[in-house]
Amino acid sequence: QVQLVESGGGLVQAGGSLGLSCVASGSFHSINTMGWYRQAPGKQRELVAAITRGGVTNYADSVKGRFTISRDNAKNTVYLQMNNLKPEDTAVYYCNADIRTTWGIYNRWGQGTQVTVSS
Repeated sequence: QVQLVESGGGLVQAGGSLGLSCVASGSFHSINTMGWYRQAPGKQRELVAAITRGGVTNYADSVKGRFTISRDNAKNTVYLQMNNLKPEDTAVYYCNADIRTTWGIYNRWGQGTQVTVSS
């Protein structure tokens, strides 16, 4: 059973910073693309940032220049550093990963972590 566990959410004032972490645990061979998504109340879940195993990154336009995604393949961990946070960044942030096992590649979600930015 593969699990993704996020940590690092919380409450911060506008202009502040937060860092999120997500670690994959369980039995698997490797992890392909890892990413962060977010869902605000009443809105659809959207991609925030993604990173391939080789380190190629992709960002939503709304976070470019403010957020940085990175990963440590040895630790099966993906990070999201969020700077200059805005109230509109308030959402539940979810980790996502394509995980390669003996039986194939499976997409997995974490349980989510709340990020609240006050104005």
